[in-house]
Amino acid sequence: MKKLFSVIFVSLIGLITYAQGNKTEVLQPPENNNQDQQVTATLKNASRLFSDKGDISSVIEVIPIGSVVKVIEADSTYYKVSYGDDSGFIFRKDAVINQVQEQQEAKPQTEQENIQQNEGQSDTRRANRFSYLEYKYGTKMAALLFAGKIWKGMSSDMVKDSWGAPLKINRVIGDVVKEEWIFKNSWLFIENDHLVEWGPVKSNQ
Repeated sequence: MKKLFSVIFVSLIGLITYAQGNKTEVLQPPENNNQDQQVTATLKNASRLFSDKGDISSVIEVIPIGSVVKVIEADSTYYKVSYGDDSGFIFRKDAVINQVQEQQEAKPQTEQENIQQNEGQSDTRRANRFSYLEYKYGTKMAALLFAGKIWKGMSSDMVKDSWGAPLKINRVIGDVVKEEWIFKNSWLFIENDHLVEWGPVKSNQ
């Protein structure tokens, strides 16, 4: 009897140990031999950032293709990442872990290298912005907004995506919400979140 009990006890210990070693769905820190370096990933597709990986409706924002995120943890389906001021979960299939390079002693860059680096960063920002607009509005509309176009009837969100935020907003709230958006050289008149008119800024404005 004691021998049978011992066999059962050893078997249970073995099963528990095996089960603990196979919890693949638990988020783990991504593999990184150098713990002093931050693991990053580049998005190969635009990806939704979820606050809760168990709730696909908990979208914080859409991260554009080509963006670089900091990877905190990972499981077989998701990366837990930080992007700007936000943190949450993205689908693992949408991102590729960047190769961690050994830190090298920094050397001064020449003026030409600085120019090339700035041009490369500018091209990346432009590509990211167009991808964001395309994901949000479709290719045709994205092309117009990317070129800085405006038209009557466009939404206030579209105006911001085309021209950016105004320097000043004068708002009158009644049955209709009327807003005057002041930019450096132009004013836009918006009613109930839709553009209805625009013109040049007057010198006394």
